[in-house]
Amino acid sequence: TLHSAPGTAARPKMPSRNIEIGVSTPTVADLKKHLALATDQWQANFCVVPLAHPRYWRDHRRPRAEQFTRSDLVLDSNAWCRLVVGKLSPWIRLDSADEALRKQSEAAFKQEVAWAAHLNVPAVMLPPVGSDAVNYAHCVNQALLSAPHIQFWVRVPITHPPQSTAEAAGGDEDGSSGTGAWASWNRLRCLCEHAPNLGVSLELGADLPDDEAELERWLGEPLRAVVTPAVAYLTNKRGYPTLSRRHQAALARLLQHKPRLLVSGRADAHSEGLGAHVQYLRYLVSQRLAPSQQERYEAPYYDFLQAPLQPLQDNLESQTYETFEKDPVKYERYERAVYLYLCQRHQPGGEPAVVMVVGAGRGPLVAATLRASAASGRRVRAFAVEKNPNAVVTLRGRCATEAGWDAVTVVPGDMREWEAPVLADLLVSELLGSWGDNELSPECLDGAQRYLKPGGASIPTDYTSYVAPLSSSRLWNEVKHFKDLAHFETQYVVKVHNAYPMCAPQPCFVFTHPSDARTVAEIGAIDNSRVAQLSFDVPLGGELHGFIGYFHSTLWDDGSEAVHISTEPSTESVGMFSWFPLFIPLRTPVLVPEGGRVEAAFWRNASRHRVWYEWALTEPQPSPIHNPNGRSYHIGL
Repeated sequence: TLHSAPGTAARPKMPSRNIEIGVSTPTVADLKKHLALATDQWQANFCVVPLAHPRYWRDHRRPRAEQFTRSDLVLDSNAWCRLVVGKLSPWIRLDSADEALRKQSEAAFKQEVAWAAHLNVPAVMLPPVGSDAVNYAHCVNQALLSAPHIQFWVRVPITHPPQSTAEAAGGDEDGSSGTGAWASWNRLRCLCEHAPNLGVSLELGADLPDDEAELERWLGEPLRAVVTPAVAYLTNKRGYPTLSRRHQAALARLLQHKPRLLVSGRADAHSEGLGAHVQYLRYLVSQRLAPSQQERYEAPYYDFLQAPLQPLQDNLESQTYETFEKDPVKYERYERAVYLYLCQRHQPGGEPAVVMVVGAGRGPLVAATLRASAASGRRVRAFAVEKNPNAVVTLRGRCATEAGWDAVTVVPGDMREWEAPVLADLLVSELLGSWGDNELSPECLDGAQRYLKPGGASIPTDYTSYVAPLSSSRLWNEVKHFKDLAHFETQYVVKVHNAYPMCAPQPCFVFTHPSDARTVAEIGAIDNSRVAQLSFDVPLGGELHGFIGYFHSTLWDDGSEAVHISTEPSTESVGMFSWFPLFIPLRTPVLVPEGGRVEAAFWRNASRHRVWYEWALTEPQPSPIHNPNGRSYHIGL
């Protein structure tokens, strides 16, 4: 079950068939025979095939009578769409200074893309792009719009420039090396309006970047394939191809996003052809650990946008409660916090401690409190306050049937309106959101502390929201898909996966409980609005698509031991899955230069009837203030 501690048993290895592996050779003389060789003998899943005959040079001024490529009848439609990825002619130079060559290249580009669309191949491999390839971008953008069902993969060598100038469609070799390769890709992506069917085919050459962050940055890009040229392989003692340890580590990191793998090279690169390389890649894939139980739970939510809860308007369903209750970390931490509180503040055999669990749900915090009471030898009198009438049914059922629950009083209703018969020694709550305070924990606990004794305590005692710049083409495109302003002014709960955090997060908003306010007037005067202006140094730079939000909370600190729960990476509660991070999008992505600085402002606004957030970028260039006056999104009180 999900209650099992992570890593308590040996995890099996990952089946190698989970990743598709293909081959690419310079020429394909007989397509049927080549596919049979690649799929049957080499055990590849697909082949990258030139869309036109490599010797067919097209001159727009003097059309040729013969066919520029093979007939589509060579394969059936199922084979074309399953086994073949198209590749453009290598001589195409869309930004050539020679006007005749440029026009020939444009005509050939359009003809080959049209042929790929006719064949219904799933993807087309594009040549590397130079730093000034504006016409390249113009032609690609037209293809993206005219053939939206085709994925276009731009080949990007991670360090090496193209082997010849003919391979660089933009004619600038420096743009295809190191950081310049990413800059050229980013320029193309921006000129094509972040089209969702434009992706990267990242080539790992013989040498890898010295800076590991260079590889990490590609994790925020739409990585469709990873190419390993045959010339980048070493040869082991048995004469078979192998990759260096650095290449293996880089490949393992990239495989987290499940790209296709591709071996490129001559068919005679080894005595067994490219099949030896394919089998080696299958071996590497099979050595990955299978997903843990937590990873299997989280996988369906990778990069899936969810609006945060409206806690005072939404009643959770039974299945949602059940999922949260399976968290193997959260309730153990809460139990420990209550145990430390009881040991510090109360004596064995003394008067029962009055503990009020506010927002009790189906009772997991109540059960944790009762276990802490038994373990500490301190008696408790518990109140379970819950507004969801359906969860109240469950709470009353547990009181009637479970041992120890006779000390629990179930209170149906809003914690802010209930008139408690006694004052509490301790308030216990799990009202935190993905960004700490974004599900109205401050407002709810302010209202509940009316029935807290002077000197009473709260679990949690404090929580801090954190935020960091994020590069994620995938998440930004998910928001863009809605085609309206409101969704760019909404924050989303999301298990961030295809993303690159550009630097470490910084604290944003801080809340502590309880405050000294007790009367209705004092509580009404509490100001839960906040503003934070933050500055981030970004060493590598990249395309900024928004921000990622976390939280860190202290449940209890008795001076000798502190109990925390956290989603902030440096203090993360490993194994806790009740909260995913928060994605805070920007309406327009912004390029952050290498060694640049990101400055942003965040506001938490509160009125009598609602709470909302606003945010804006101020450096490297100002953005509009997002969600002014909560026009697109707010949380109702």
